[in-house]
Amino acid sequence: MRPTGIEEEQVVAWRRERLAEAGFSLPLAARVASDPCYDLHALIELVERPLSATFNIKSPDAQIDRLVAALTPHQPYLRGAPPGLPFHWDRPTIQAGLNFTLTTAIGDLDLLGEVSGGGSYDELIPFTQGVSAFGFSFRVVTLERLIQLKRAAGRPKDFEIIAELQALLEERNRLEPR
Repeated sequence: MRPTGIEEEQVVAWRRERLAEAGFSLPLAARVASDPCYDLHALIELVERPLSATFNIKSPDAQIDRLVAALTPHQPYLRGAPPGLPFHWDRPTIQAGLNFTLTTAIGDLDLLGEVSGGGSYDELIPFTQGVSAFGFSFRVVTLERLIQLKRAAGRPKDFEIIAELQALLEERNRLEPR
């Protein structure tokens, strides 16, 4: 229930200002602020956390070449490896490996040929959904599957995230009963 005396325009302006303060570009802040479906606090928290993304590698040569070209300018290096260790980000390296946890000039990046508890790309496809964001369309694992994958990984760093994801799932289910 909205407090009386607060106009929709005021709410949108307040949300837009908070998102801009958190580092969102003004056009994106305006677009997100006008859609009440976005959880403002969750979005701001994502911006305040260090960049980290996980992608599943599907390996046709053309895709690997695009991946090499896209990441090379950002100096990918094996996360946790001692400085100076010889590492070449190229097609032979990617083809010889399965999972890569990288640090780059733009943030950490995990490239996974297989996911613990989830298997390969083809095995995960039935548990994904299409999304569009920032002008791109791509597939992401469902929230339910992400929770299962985090539990299967069993890493201490995932425990807090699992609780947050579970709360998001419960809130979504409350708002959108099936």
